[in-house]
Amino acid sequence: MKRLVLAALPVLLAACTTPKSDTPASEALPAALAVGAGETLVATLAARGVQVYECRPGQVGSTWAFVAPDAALFDADGRRVGHHGAGPYWQALDGSRIEAKPTARADAPVADAIPWLLLQATRTGGAGRFTHIAAVRRVHTTGGLAPAGSCLLGTQVRVPYTADYLFYSAS
Repeated sequence: MKRLVLAALPVLLAACTTPKSDTPASEALPAALAVGAGETLVATLAARGVQVYECRPGQVGSTWAFVAPDAALFDADGRRVGHHGAGPYWQALDGSRIEAKPTARADAPVADAIPWLLLQATRTGGAGRFTHIAAVRRVHTTGGLAPAGSCLLGTQVRVPYTADYLFYSAS
């Protein structure tokens, strides 16, 4: 049994880092997350990492506040191709980078998952994978929600999550 589990491990890990949809244009996405008419899908990357939260003062006691994402980005073959972090930003291993701001959101269709987002590029830099990106969609999310209940001020938690990020260029 142990050999069977060890033999299956690479397949399971690859599934965690492979984008969940190779043809996202054919699936029904929430209308709120529609990209511009002139924007074309150029890449789908899987993210595996954490959403960082910090316990801060709230209106009634303390509450968990979102701080930043911290995730590795993987291509369809499971190769690490970049990083996603606070800002938010996405940076490819080739040095190209995009920063974006959220413009729309939709609840994830599965319970206990962070919402799906549409983000518009605010800045790009470096030549490479992310040079001409105009918009990003976060879809197929799992996990990543803030813990429930009270917390101790100043405490940070790192909640595991996965998502697919779809990158669009302007025509």
